[in-house]
Amino acid sequence: MPDVTLHVGIKTDPVEYRYSYEWLFRLMAEEGIRHAQLGSFVELYLLPDEFFLDLRRQARRYGVTLSSVFTTHRELGGCFRQEPGWQTVTFRMYRRMIEVGVLLGASAVGGNPGAVLRDQLGFKGIGLWRYLAMIKQLMDYAHTVGLPYVTIEPMSCLAEPPTLPGEIAAVGDELARYHAEHPDSTSGVGYCVDIAHGYIDQDGMLRHDEVALFRATLPYLHHVHLKNTDERFEATFGFTAAERQRGIIQVETFRDLLLANADALQVKEVVGYLEIAGPKLGRDYSDHKLGGMLRESLRYLRQTFRSD
Repeated sequence: MPDVTLHVGIKTDPVEYRYSYEWLFRLMAEEGIRHAQLGSFVELYLLPDEFFLDLRRQARRYGVTLSSVFTTHRELGGCFRQEPGWQTVTFRMYRRMIEVGVLLGASAVGGNPGAVLRDQLGFKGIGLWRYLAMIKQLMDYAHTVGLPYVTIEPMSCLAEPPTLPGEIAAVGDELARYHAEHPDSTSGVGYCVDIAHGYIDQDGMLRHDEVALFRATLPYLHHVHLKNTDERFEATFGFTAAERQRGIIQVETFRDLLLANADALQVKEVVGYLEIAGPKLGRDYSDHKLGGMLRESLRYLRQTFRSD
């Protein structure tokens, strides 16, 4: 038997400003889904502690664990900006998100590193160095407040490192080394890996498909984003029957890779969070479709990803 257990969860993005979190927790309970990843929103960084303590209580009533907090809008990319104040604000917001994770009882908090501006790509090296220095400070802080893991999402273009297999390994190794050198004063660090990420260069050539990039993350993987996409990695969507007809993602491939490489993983339980935006937001003709879309995708993922 494999010594890793796979669970299905959901990232809360599709209910943002559309339905209440309690609505989502009730749907999750009805579908046997126990893990939620709180996606970020503008107010998250400013709301008082009591909001998050109440949210945790709401989730608990439905048997749901808010096991992760993760960015939704690329809002913590200040290390790649040269304008005054961006890096400082990013650090302050990241610290608050870690505090939110602790209030929720989450085991991991993170985000994608952000993007170097396309007209300033020469700043990428400095920006990445600044980012790694910040994450190390956050690993220190996370440990002091009791958060087990800081997490990072590899992305899909050169302006948003790490993307290429070499970048993925270099960032993962550097942060793993830092944790190994300071095991008693830093949190762990790991990747939140999106199964719908591949790398197509500026000439439109596929250089690394979604399976190749996923393989590169395995030694550093902590949890997974489950979503579907087209052959150009342009649109992202879920796993309804209609969406599976136009998508390229074979969930079983990633499940089998995790089970076959269980010994290489740093964690023994991996949650795959359904990460979709849902139907068009803020329309009477589309908002009401969200529940059905989520249920169909979650039922499919329970069949194809779970090992528990």
